[in-house]
This record gives sequence, C-alpha cells and structure tokens, in this order.
Amino acid sequence: MTTPTPTRPSLLIVSFSPIIADARLLKQIALFRDDYAITTLGHGEKPDGVVEHLRIPDELAVWRYPRLAVVLRQYRRAYRENKAIAAATSALRGRVFDVAIANDVDAVGVALSTTVRAGIHADLHEYAPRQHEELLRFRVFVKPFIEWICRHHVAKAGSWSTVSNGLAREYARRFGFRPVVVTNAAPFVDAVPTEVHDPIRFVHSGAAQRSRFLDTIVDGVLASRAGTLDLYLTPNDPSYIDELKQRAATTGGRVRVQDPVPYARLAETLRGYDVGIHILPPVNFNNRWALPNKIFDYVQARLGVLIGPSPEMAEYVTGYGLGVVAEDFSAQALARAIDGLTPETVSAAKAKAHAHARELSSENQVTAWRSAVEALLARL
Repeated sequence: MTTPTPTRPSLLIVSFSPIIADARLLKQIALFRDDYAITTLGHGEKPDGVVEHLRIPDELAVWRYPRLAVVLRQYRRAYRENKAIAAATSALRGRVFDVAIANDVDAVGVALSTTVRAGIHADLHEYAPRQHEELLRFRVFVKPFIEWICRHHVAKAGSWSTVSNGLAREYARRFGFRPVVVTNAAPFVDAVPTEVHDPIRFVHSGAAQRSRFLDTIVDGVLASRAGTLDLYLTPNDPSYIDELKQRAATTGGRVRVQDPVPYARLAETLRGYDVGIHILPPVNFNNRWALPNKIFDYVQARLGVLIGPSPEMAEYVTGYGLGVVAEDFSAQALARAIDGLTPETVSAAKAKAHAHARELSSENQVTAWRSAVEALLARL
C-alpha cells in the first residue's frame, strides 16, 4: 500500500511586472516552488517552477489609473477601473488560495479581492507614496492616492517586507506597520576575484532611466586620470540609451554602452571588471534610502564598489570594506574617488567582497519570506 503524497499548500504570487525578468520575483518562486503549489499573476510568459500562470495583457500598465478619478479623489473608482487591476481581479474570480504574496502596493488590493485562507504577505519594493516626489504632479495628485492604497489595502495584509531600513521606518511612521527587511541581494556565486586590470575597469549595470543620472557616472570617469567604463543598461528609455551611446562614441573607447545580459549571466559578465559604480543623487525619498540589487550583484562578481554617500549603501560598503564612498554625488567627487584608487586598494576591496559573498547572498535574506508565509499558514 502506497502512502498518499500530501497536498502542497497553494501560494498566489501577484506582481504587475514581467515576472520572468524580475529578479526579486524569481527569488520568491525559487524559495517556495518545492513546497508550495504556486500560481503567478502578472505580465509576461509563465516562469519556471509554477503550476499555473495567469497572464495580464502586457499592454495594460498598472500605472495608468483613470486620471479624472484620481484628480477628483475618487480613489475606489480609480483603483477599480484601472484596466490592469480589473484584468487581474477578473482572472482571480472564484479562486481560493491558502496564502498569497502581493508585490508592491498596487497588487495588495488584487490579492484582497480573492479568497486567501491564511492571509497575505505584502512585499513592498519601494516606498511608493514618495517614489517620484521630485515631480509636482506626483506630489499633488498621485501621492494622496497611493497613501489611500496603503491605508485601505496594504495595512490589511498579515505581514510585510521591504528592501531597506529607511523604507521600513517610513512605512511604520506613516501607516503603523513595520516591514521586515529583505534586501535585493543576489544569489551566491562560487567564484574568486580576478586580477586588477591596468587601467582599472569600471562597470555599471541597471536601468536606463534619466532619474539614475548615468551622465554623472560618465562625466566622473572621463574627468578622472585613467580608467574605462562599460554600461550594461536595460532599455527602459531607448532615447536616453541613444544619447549615452552618442556620448560614448566621442570618448575614444573609455566609455562603452553594452547590450544588457540575462540576469543568470550577469555575475559572470561583471567578473571581467574591477569596480562597480553607482551614484544616485537623493532627488527623492526612495533614492536617498536606496539599497539596490546592483550593490549585491557587484559583490557576487567579486568587484570593488564605488558609490555616492547614500546612507543605506554606505553602511554596507564601509561596514564590510567593499570599496569607497565618494564625498558627494557630483562627477567631480566621483573623479576624485577614482583617482584615489590604486591596484592595491581595488584588490583589497575585491578580496573583501569575496570574504563576505556568502553572508551577503540572497540565500541569507529570503528566509524572512519563508518565516512570514509559514506564520500566516499557522493561523489555519
């Protein structure tokens, strides 16, 4: 007589992103796929490791809320009539899950619209109410709406997580719930540091967005005495990439704009460099308290790290000896920091990245998600 296989708990993961290209979502799936029957709801193709994928049409962007309803502060209507949210809610109609993870504030109301027996964990990738606060129209019209979503949807989740302590503190201060921190750490890579190049090879990987001020990085490298820079950019803003390529073409090969590589190949690609750069001026609250995945990508590639004085990033770079914090966010300060590097200091930073690579890997972070989901299931 055979023993029946226990039924796995059902887990719904909701995200308004292309899940197969979202590193944080892929970590959630990898963490739970062996022990849970996962259904994903989001844009793009079905990711590996899930039993079902409910696809939201790619052309339905969640940020396109009905403008008039938002301006008139008819927030329930604005949320309900958002086409992406309406499609997601329709796809879930009549379904029942044991537990759910809603990624970002827009997704929590969708999870609340279906039957989730144990409760919902909200993973908040940004501090949404101040994400674009440098824009007047955002502060006047969008911020109050997102604060409404946080009070009426996100606060009803059973548990929460976010990406840095600064964001967690602000959610607690404004809305009364304190997320645990799950950094955007990268999976552990079994590798060793490469020898330092002459001249030093700098690299930046990430989104091609003007709010990332990539021109400052280019200006800083070109103002320094030596060193080359390669940019691996996802095509968020093709016109901005074209501008950067035109600029790079005038630098005699010191700056190059490369095509993006799949995330699975990123660490291997980055290992061909010496120092990863990220300069992020604090033009809004999220920039100030950013702790982005690229810092951890650089660690797994065994690179040194050069950043501006962003407090969350600086805590890691100085605390673990990973590299250098520039005096400010200007190109001039970046150039001075570059000129202060030597092959010996870069080699020492790469060695520190190697020493702390396992400690700073995602495997040591995602356990907080498992604890949160298991705590919700314990209510059943």
